Amino acid sequence: MFKKLIYPAVGFIVGIINGMLGSGGGTVVVPFLGKMKFEPKIAHATSIAVILPITAVSCFFYFKTGNIDLKSTAVLAASGMAGGFIGAKLLRKVPKKPLMYAFGVMMIYMAVKMLWKGI
Repeated sequence: MFKKLIYPAVGFIVGIINGMLGSGGGTVVVPFLGKMKFEPKIAHATSIAVILPITAVSCFFYFKTGNIDLKSTAVLAASGMAGGFIGAKLLRKVPKKPLMYAFGVMMIYMAVKMLWKGI
């Protein structure tokens, strides 16, 4: 019963965070899946798959209200897709520990940066 409720609850929270902040999938889904005993590579890949539909919905509403710069979007999306392709290929070759370490360092860096800007 618990698992039937926790996944939709986490998905709902991730959707709210993504809609408000423009990110959130990886920062919430990866640690959650780690707690659910997913292997790090599977957690990261699953997080990316989860982000796609959530981001599509948020993007639709941002676009509808005119809050998207289409030129920047085109350049960032094209280069991001190229980087995503390379990153997905590299994920297969990166050992588990360095992957977890890099993700943790990135999360700490972003948290400190956000706190610093907020102060």
